[in-house]
Amino acid sequence: MDDVLVERVLRAVELVPRGRVVSYGDLAALVGTGPRQVGSIMRVYGSNVTWWRVTNASGDLPSHLRQAAFVEWAVEGIEVKPNRLGCRIRDHRADLEALAAAWEAAVADLG
Repeated sequence: MDDVLVERVLRAVELVPRGRVVSYGDLAALVGTGPRQVGSIMRVYGSNVTWWRVTNASGDLPSHLRQAAFVEWAVEGIEVKPNRLGCRIRDHRADLEALAAAWEAAVADLG
């Protein structure tokens, strides 16, 4: 896996504000890759970043991550949907324009 791409994705995740989420697709569009690549990076390298702020396009999480993520979400004020699969992403999505601006500054040193 491309080390620069990994760093770009992880920096983007760290910039997602507390109490907000983004989808794999949101991150993919930001860093210039595909959502599956973002998912692979998160699976392998994401444990040391705020991984609970990354969901699928519906705001849902993989079953093995839900319990731990919901603890973090409770602290951050992210409400779990009644079906217990994730959150209503439209209610909790980060401001993608602000995220893009912050990310551009954060990755300027990566070239």
